[in-house]
Amino acid sequence: MTRSRAALDTDSLLKIVLLLVVVWLVLEIVEAILGTLATIFEVFQPVIGIVLVVLIVLWLLDRI
Repeated sequence: MTRSRAALDTDSLLKIVLLLVVVWLVLEIVEAILGTLATIFEVFQPVIGIVLVVLIVLWLLDRI
């Protein structure tokens, strides 16, 4: 009686590994993009704060 320990072919395992590598690369690209956006927002954080304060003051004074 022969038993087959491996239920998957080599091709199937390679496809799974390839899929995992693609997912890993996509996550690295998304992380790079989000890191760049975070850096951009960090530079403009004081400007965004000032704009929000001005908008709130104008809203409170009924100028908007």
